Amino acid sequence: MIYTVTFNPSLDYIADVPDFRLGCTNRTVSERLIAGGKGINVSIVLQNLGWESTALGFVAGFTGDELSRQLEALGVQNGFIRVPDGLTRINLKLKSIDGTEINGQGPVIGTEQVQELMTRLDRLTHGDVLFLSGSIPPSMPDDAYQRIMTLLDGRDVQIVVDATGDLLTKVLPYRPFLIKPNNHELGALFGVTLSTRAEVLPYGRRLQELGARNVLISMAGEGAVLIAADGSVQEAPAPKGTLINAVGAGDSMVAGFMAGFMERQDYTYAFHMGLAAGSASAFSENLATRLEIESVYRQTFGGPDRK
Repeated sequence: MIYTVTFNPSLDYIADVPDFRLGCTNRTVSERLIAGGKGINVSIVLQNLGWESTALGFVAGFTGDELSRQLEALGVQNGFIRVPDGLTRINLKLKSIDGTEINGQGPVIGTEQVQELMTRLDRLTHGDVLFLSGSIPPSMPDDAYQRIMTLLDGRDVQIVVDATGDLLTKVLPYRPFLIKPNNHELGALFGVTLSTRAEVLPYGRRLQELGARNVLISMAGEGAVLIAADGSVQEAPAPKGTLINAVGAGDSMVAGFMAGFMERQDYTYAFHMGLAAGSASAFSENLATRLEIESVYRQTFGGPDRK
């Protein structure tokens, strides 16, 4: 089974306000309300590629009801735990002003709900895949990732960690199967600026020496680099296309890589699938569909269609 964890999911209200002005009444020309959160994005792209997953995390209030409804409509298994008080957060994103958003806080998650999540994760065993993505809410213990890694240590669960800073470095001794920093996050860990694929290699290898088995480094328009557990290194520029929406592109890359690896156990194919999925989402208004991902894959890497 495949599981994703999103500790603080959201409903993303994406509004297009072309002539936005401070201190005035502004009106949208288009708007969408969609389920958001890094682990949720992974589950949606996996579903689009034909891989079922269960989304774990916490929801609250009527916004939590809507988030659960949307995921179930997409075919994602709902494993969210109800929090009795508060609301699943709404994040406002102004589409017409790139990078401008207001993110909500989300509900306070109590110790009982945290323990219920740990109980559910305690069922994972050999052959299962777990994605841990994003930040930890202030109401939760800041060592939640480490607790989960400790709980599952020695069970041969393939754990993917997409996090930053201390959240990432503290789980490396537990040998996660895959980590995916981008070049800016990787540079921040070591106090350097990394701009080219050649520059990220020695620092990616450092993370592998610290425990990560596979290190996938996303670099937006520069493409990506994979330092694999078998000693191979893959690198490629970004597929060609028009950037429409970068939100979720990194999550799509993680989902595409793992879908490719689970399909063929081949690092080259998994790397290409990751690049294709991440780019296809960046070229789309929404998270990429299977057809969009396969189209980018064929145009960029050629060869036979996916099996």
